[in-house]
Amino acid sequence: MFEFVNDKTLAEYEAFNEGHPYGHFMQSKKWANLKDNWKWEAIVVRGEDGKIVGSLAVLIRHLPHMPWTLMYGCRGPVCDPHDRDTLEQLIAGARVLAKKYHAYVLKLDPDVSIEDKQFIAELEHLGFRNATGDGKNFEGIQPNFVFRLDVSEMKNEKVFTAPAPGEAFDISVEDTQGEAAIMHFKTDTRTKVRKAIKRGVKVKLCGKEMMPFFSKMMMETGLRDGFVTRPASYFNKMLDAMGDNARLYMAFYEDKPIAGTLAIYYGDKVWYLYGASANGTKEFDVRKLMPNYLLQWMMIQWALEKGCRIYDFRGVSGDLTPDNPLYGLYRFKKDFNGDLVQFVGEYDLVFNKPVHFAVVHGQSTYRNLRRKRFLKKNAALDTSKPKNLTGDHRGEKKEEPKAEKKSDAKPESK
Repeated sequence: MFEFVNDKTLAEYEAFNEGHPYGHFMQSKKWANLKDNWKWEAIVVRGEDGKIVGSLAVLIRHLPHMPWTLMYGCRGPVCDPHDRDTLEQLIAGARVLAKKYHAYVLKLDPDVSIEDKQFIAELEHLGFRNATGDGKNFEGIQPNFVFRLDVSEMKNEKVFTAPAPGEAFDISVEDTQGEAAIMHFKTDTRTKVRKAIKRGVKVKLCGKEMMPFFSKMMMETGLRDGFVTRPASYFNKMLDAMGDNARLYMAFYEDKPIAGTLAIYYGDKVWYLYGASANGTKEFDVRKLMPNYLLQWMMIQWALEKGCRIYDFRGVSGDLTPDNPLYGLYRFKKDFNGDLVQFVGEYDLVFNKPVHFAVVHGQSTYRNLRRKRFLKKNAALDTSKPKNLTGDHRGEKKEEPKAEKKSDAKPESK
């Protein structure tokens, strides 16, 4: 029988989610604390011994000016994906919540590979239908294609733990020689990591004091590559909500911030969540400093420090043709020799078909309008002249700037 999580069982729920192979930070109450415009509920199922064997957290939000709500179980459920009894009980609990909150749909996008046909059959048995369609880019709430690096067998002799506040990671080119993690990368990628060190790029763990700089770079990156970005207040709330599970990494050159990333550690994974680079100029070519390659290596070090199983580069396009505007993002992440994983995608359990139909057919129009308004409103702030000087996921075969290609069109997450 299912039960709903309350204050007394919250710690037990978090421990289960964090310790499960399918656990995810977006199923955590910590992440829900960032989403203050959503209601959070969680369902658990216990085994015969009284211990939790499955869970599903959902975020619930009203449609604007409407009595209906969207119920979203981001990256859930957390359980054995082939345990039909547990899955049935979790969805039975979700149906109770749907009635309580007048939900028109329960949307799931599980952290399960599309290769798991048995799990897909279980979802369909429960009444879910695929809502992803043929989209291969970033049409969903979360990316359907990600790059993941298995770090469980990477036994580095030296792992670079967090330095004192305000100090840079103490790392030399010699420290990169022969280590298991960096030797897994492609030769050219290892070279770029070392070039960043040689050219004087320093990486620091920073707090809110650097958020204005990171947010500004996010804006520059969004305008340069054509995606909507979030304000500094959102990133500050993320640091507050996730606590020690979140880190802001900043890359500096001659004490000037030139790139940054936000990473999340939870359970047996570290996720690369957001990344941004400052615009370069003809006189100061940020791309040549390779800061984003060094930032990636330092985030992977966090995964090694925590004994994680997975380092997740997050989303890429599923269209792997070189003429795809998002191909550069795929190539950048691929150069670290991770595995391309396609999830099962979004699955909807519809409770109100007319409302669901109307919302689905309005979402694409809304997203396109939102993106156009953002780019138009902030067009005057786009200082990327010339284009493509950011050193993150564009071509690196030549040192000269190249023509702009749109990239991380949805750096996520919702």
